[in-house]
Amino acid sequence: MNRLAPTLLTSAALLLGAGTAHAALPDEATLYKNPQCGCCDEYARHLEEWGVEVTVVDDVPVGQVKQDAGLPYGLGACHTIEMGEYVIEGHVPFAALEKLFEERPDTDGIGLAGMPIGTPGMPGPKQEAWNVYQFRDGEAAPFMTL
Repeated sequence: MNRLAPTLLTSAALLLGAGTAHAALPDEATLYKNPQCGCCDEYARHLEEWGVEVTVVDDVPVGQVKQDAGLPYGLGACHTIEMGEYVIEGHVPFAALEKLFEERPDTDGIGLAGMPIGTPGMPGPKQEAWNVYQFRDGEAAPFMTL
């Protein structure tokens, strides 16, 4: 029993650490996508692995969702997410999500245009820098490069 106690304490500490590592992220998100898009479902699974409960909506006009969100023209991707008070467009890497929810800037949301290979939900190795943008009232500005 004495040999088991250190193992249990270490396991508990690891579990607690894992539970708080992403504490800045909201508990819930809604992901809007086209019904045929599998990479969007994969992105949702990645969010769920981070402890975010994701509701997937695939029966609404996604273009209208993007327009209502104030997404800058030409910077769209395959899915749009409402998460906390922000909109997340596309396969945004989780480092950018963490920065967004830790810093909470005065913006409508962040996005990553297109469907870059290597991002969460997109198979393959990273091939180029990912330029994550922030947007407000339909205007984009740089947020971070990964």
